[in-house]
Amino acid sequence: MRKGDHPIYSRPGHLIRRLQQIAVAVFMNETKRFDITPVQYSALLAVEMNPGIDQKTLANIVAIDRSTVANVVGRLENKKWIKRVVDHRSKRLTITSAGGKVLRSIDSAVDHVQELVLAPLSRSERSVFVDMLERLVELNNSRSRAPLGKDPRNSHSP
Repeated sequence: MRKGDHPIYSRPGHLIRRLQQIAVAVFMNETKRFDITPVQYSALLAVEMNPGIDQKTLANIVAIDRSTVANVVGRLENKKWIKRVVDHRSKRLTITSAGGKVLRSIDSAVDHVQELVLAPLSRSERSVFVDMLERLVELNNSRSRAPLGKDPRNSHSP
C-alpha cells in the first residue's frame, strides 16, 4: 500500500509509531556490535550522569514504568555495566568501568543513528522538527503511562 491508499497513513499517531520503529531499527543496526537496546542505552547514560540514582528516579528520567526499569537494570547488571550498591534505605545504581567504556565506544554510533534518521530533512527542517517533537512531548507528558518526572533530588521543597 502507498501513503494515500488508507487514511491510517496520514494519522499522526501512526506516523509517530512508524518513525519510532524506524529509529529503533536504525539504532539496532548501527549498534549491533554493542548488544544494547535504545532503552538500555538511555538507562546506562542516565546512571552515568546521576551516580547513585535509585530505580524509581531512573524510571522517571528515562520515562519507563517500574517493571520495565527493573528488567532493564537487571540486564545492564548481568552485562556488568552497572552495579547496585545497597545503602541503609535503598539500592543505588552506579556505572562500572565496563559500562563507561561501552558508552564511550558507542557515542559515535549513536550520533550516526540520529544523523541517519534525520538525513532526509534539510538542516533547518531538522531543527524545526526536533523543536516540534520536544514541544509535543512536553505538552502531552501528563497523558503518558510513564510521564517524564522531575528528579526529586533537584526539586526544592518549601
